[in-house]
Amino acid sequence: MGEWHVAWQVTKKTMDSQTIERFCLREDLSTYDPYDVWKTRAGFAAKRVFTRSRLVGMGPAAMVMAFDTFLNNRRRVGYLRQEYPIVRALAVLCLLNLHAMHPRPLYKDRARAHLLWLADHRSPGHAGAGWGLGFRYTCMPAVVYEPTEAFSTVTPYALEAFVRFSDRFATHDFADVIRSVHVFLQNDLQVMHETDRHLATSYGTLRDRIAFNAVAYTMYSYSLVLPWLEPVQKEAAHARIRKLYSYLRDGQRRDGSWFYSPSGRSFIDCFHSCFVLKNIVKTDRTVPLEGSEDVVRRGYEYLITAFRDRHTGLFRRFSIANRPGVVKYDLYDNAEMLNLAVLLAHRELAETLAARIAKRFVRAEGIYSKIDLLNKPRDLNTLRWAVMPYLYAVSEYLLHA
Repeated sequence: MGEWHVAWQVTKKTMDSQTIERFCLREDLSTYDPYDVWKTRAGFAAKRVFTRSRLVGMGPAAMVMAFDTFLNNRRRVGYLRQEYPIVRALAVLCLLNLHAMHPRPLYKDRARAHLLWLADHRSPGHAGAGWGLGFRYTCMPAVVYEPTEAFSTVTPYALEAFVRFSDRFATHDFADVIRSVHVFLQNDLQVMHETDRHLATSYGTLRDRIAFNAVAYTMYSYSLVLPWLEPVQKEAAHARIRKLYSYLRDGQRRDGSWFYSPSGRSFIDCFHSCFVLKNIVKTDRTVPLEGSEDVVRRGYEYLITAFRDRHTGLFRRFSIANRPGVVKYDLYDNAEMLNLAVLLAHRELAETLAARIAKRFVRAEGIYSKIDLLNKPRDLNTLRWAVMPYLYAVSEYLLHA
């Protein structure tokens, strides 16, 4: 029985590696996306109305969502495939994990090719190197992000890809890009709130909004660029990390959770909560953060108790919602929870969750990103949301199993 179990684990690991290769070794990573319908003229208009008035916009937004979910999800008529920087960055991180397990030259070569694509596709018009979504997007009444906008939540993935590749292969080929991201952090992101103790930065390059996950990503980005900075810059970066972390720590609720934003009609969901926690954990491993062990423990316990479905073992989207939806389970929530379990070395949860995700989201035709209220899988092979985050979590699981 022991030998059979070992053989099965080896077979399963090979199968997962082949799945990662199938997606990440491609030269063209353009993909359909769950947000495709909101990029259309009708979808953008409905979203714009909804951000201004939920009461008025609920009907049009529901119609657009129903059309996409139940009528056009497989056919995707009128939608176009698109390249996304976060997809390229996560592909690099997946390939680096595969290379750590099996140092094939192909993994390195394809990872480098993805990095060259990222270097050539920085969001234009900013002082430093940053990356965004690449499509017009609105989430607030007074804010519309143009396709050229760079985000504090996307840029760290590209930055981590450049840093990890450089560290693994002892190269300075991308040093200028990495240092340019520091310019982005310093000059392009806006200071939304600052005191002697706290710092909260913007989501994009506009003076837009405070989101706890965006603050956490900015903090982690500073920790990534530290080894590439001059002494004076390092000192300033350390100070910013401490103040960003203090803002996160003091913004944590008694039950261990964070609202998405400290203001407005906010919500608490699974994957954004995971974002905050993983960035605290990863930053702490470079720059020790006072009391972070307790912050992470309480946040992790909240995730387990508030989001985990005891019948399926999967993680739900909301513990406090601010809008209705047609999604029962989302791959993004479960991928980020798997990644966090691996990061915290919670092997039992990682093993069981990996199996549950594979059972519900993975089919012969590919990987689905959503399970709707009728238990139907939706959004096949949509890489940005959330196939690539899932594959990265799997690659981390394989590497540390």
